Amino acid sequence: MATRVLIAGVSARGLAESAARAGYEVVAVDGFGDLDLRACAAEVRVARIGGRFRARMAAAVARELACDAVVYEASFDNHPDAVRELAQAGRTLWGNPPAVLARVRDPLRLAGAIRTAGFPAPLVRRTRPPAALPARWLVKPLRSGGGEGVTPWRRGTPLPRGSYLQQRIGGVPGSIVFAADGRHAVPLGLSRILAGERIFGADGFRYCGSILLSEGDRELPARATELAQAVTAAFGLVGVNGIDFVARRGVPYPIEVNPRYTAAMELVERAYGLSIFEIHAGACAGTLPAFDLARARRGAPGVIGKAILYARVGATLGDTRAWLADPTVRDISPPGTRFAPRDPVCTVFASGRDAAGCLAALARRAAALYRDLERCEPRIA
Repeated sequence: MATRVLIAGVSARGLAESAARAGYEVVAVDGFGDLDLRACAAEVRVARIGGRFRARMAAAVARELACDAVVYEASFDNHPDAVRELAQAGRTLWGNPPAVLARVRDPLRLAGAIRTAGFPAPLVRRTRPPAALPARWLVKPLRSGGGEGVTPWRRGTPLPRGSYLQQRIGGVPGSIVFAADGRHAVPLGLSRILAGERIFGADGFRYCGSILLSEGDRELPARATELAQAVTAAFGLVGVNGIDFVARRGVPYPIEVNPRYTAAMELVERAYGLSIFEIHAGACAGTLPAFDLARARRGAPGVIGKAILYARVGATLGDTRAWLADPTVRDISPPGTRFAPRDPVCTVFASGRDAAGCLAALARRAAALYRDLERCEPRIA
């Protein structure tokens, strides 16, 4: 009999597909209830209030679902108490426990641990900085996710409640994803982060996709791997995790840790033939994969990426069921779904010979899909 796994998070589709391919029976609680999630899960519940996913509500809904083990995604890492509730009633938690989440998601504690380990890190403050400190800062919510709510800080303006300041570092945003057993880390992939790209309907610092990096700069992967090892040892991370950073001259300046499944991981699964869910379950039990990222990157035939498309105008979605047969489209909302501007519509995938070619292919795929949507979607008055 297959192990029954509950997957809970704002968007459960990617990890649910990975679990189903690995032979698990999946039940899910997320914020969308997309068609492709329903296609791979035995049962799906949607947890939204006022158009937004709420971790506490999702944890309450999850109590109604029978399962053997539970795995959480974003944004549960910002709500340790909700994770604690998910793991009640004798369920096995596959992921970082609440106490670890509270520590690693504390930006001041994280920056201090990184510097103690000998790595550079942006300055972080909970109060306005004196004039002598660097002038470029970002305001970030303490419960951050996907770049939402991140804005440049203007000197002299008050710091919003529930926010902090992080020094703004110039460079290329990226991430490393890795498996951890509490002491050691195994790198699984390195990617460039796409944020605020207007071709995908995004703005500001909002996350809108990733491009998995192939063979190239060798200094950055080595340093990012050392960083993942240091963070794992400092906080006792388990399972699959990610670290977002800004790369400058081959040096990763860590921005935040995502102590759970991340959006870039399904690119790793597609490119390298790994089962991310099996790796996560194994790492939580203390077994790390025998995986050589450098060799996998050398053997990759090209570069693959994904982009999240956001609505440019308010609209009602037409019949999307045919999209299920298209491997380049995922996170498919049911027919009749109403979108406000900036709502996520779907995810698209593309490949290219290099990162620039992949981004161009994603842009073409996005443009074609936007044209289809404009022809088929009745506008909301």
